[in-house]
Amino acid sequence: MKIRVLLADDHNIVREGLMSLLEKEPDIEVVAMADNGRTAVQLAGELKPDVAVLDIAMPEMNGIEATRRISDDDPGIKVLALSMHSARRFVTEALSAGAKGYLLKDCAAEELVRAIRTVAGNETYLSPKVAGLIVKDYLKHTPDSSPSAESSLTNREREVLQLIAEGECTKEIAFKLSVSIKTVETHRQQIMKKLNLHSVAELTRYAIREGLTPLD
Repeated sequence: MKIRVLLADDHNIVREGLMSLLEKEPDIEVVAMADNGRTAVQLAGELKPDVAVLDIAMPEMNGIEATRRISDDDPGIKVLALSMHSARRFVTEALSAGAKGYLLKDCAAEELVRAIRTVAGNETYLSPKVAGLIVKDYLKHTPDSSPSAESSLTNREREVLQLIAEGECTKEIAFKLSVSIKTVETHRQQIMKKLNLHSVAELTRYAIREGLTPLD
């Protein structure tokens, strides 16, 4: 039985590169690719891959939120987060969302394959650099246990926040999420209240700083 893999990254060259690496492995089959988190969630629900390799920073729906949706919908799909960021908060957010592994983008091809096989076997995989940072933090007895402001947002509020930060207008967000304009406006008001922010510019800066949306 081959390990069925879904690849999601908003850069075409990265997706193609990952696919070319994985298609050389006799026990791995890439069943689909996505260029944003929303499409990744949709494909995961339709195809039920064994492993979903998700870039953390994707448009429309970031990898953290996509991980949360996929893991909630089908815990049998193992998510491997792929990121340029080694900061502990990105790792903990990904794992808290349901990811079984966290891999840095500068890893070697052999490590990618090893990570996929590891999470497919229902074990956790962390890049050595990431694991070292987390262990170091715990040895210092200073785990970052305080909840972030973003954690107080609902799934839909996080989704709306990312779309606002990406420049979508209220009407476009309503159409994309299949809700009314009034509902989007209510979500925006709630987000601003919870985060104590007062403008779209502040929301955008917050989303970028927290890694909820890619810089580009």
